Amino acid sequence: MIDLLLIEDQPLTRLGVRAVLEQHDDIKLADEADNAADGFAKFRALKPDVTILGLRLPDSCSLDNLDNYFAEDSKAKIIVLAEHAGDAEIAAALKKGAAGFICKDVEPEELVKAIRTVAAGRKFIPTEIAQVLSENLGSEELTPAESNVLRMIVGGMSNKEIAFTLDVSENTVKSHVQNIFGKISVSDRTSAATTAIKRGLVRVDL
Repeated sequence: MIDLLLIEDQPLTRLGVRAVLEQHDDIKLADEADNAADGFAKFRALKPDVTILGLRLPDSCSLDNLDNYFAEDSKAKIIVLAEHAGDAEIAAALKKGAAGFICKDVEPEELVKAIRTVAAGRKFIPTEIAQVLSENLGSEELTPAESNVLRMIVGGMSNKEIAFTLDVSENTVKSHVQNIFGKISVSDRTSAATTAIKRGLVRVDL
């Protein structure tokens, strides 16, 4: 029997997971939580075989908290559950030790397969998510300064506004913008903002 902890804030998603698991005798939903604080407390108390952890929770982004889970249990088996497959977020989750990454539109059979695979000590990355990762495998990482500028571009700020906010010259900002365009393969600010959100290069909901 696989004991599962589900940490996810959207009631409909939790309802869907419950409905799927009711059809399978080898997986038991041990408990649920709808926020990061309660979720981590239940993780510590229950020591579940597998934890499904929503990427965006009301009180935090789970990427920031993964280290706490592995500090509590170095062998924790965690599947990150996200709205969509942004390659930067996938890579970050896997780098921090997540055993799997699935999206909320996952098919029921795929969800069960993910839980069983991770419970058995293996990684689980759906084909479509693996493809998203491979498409940008050779992409250069943005520097912290470039990530900051990109975040401001997504927020609709002009080069002049960014320069004022960061207390740097407008030419410095222009240089960052050109580097960003080259690294994420876009040619204008609108495409940069769209790509940043799609790939999870910036956070827009926290």
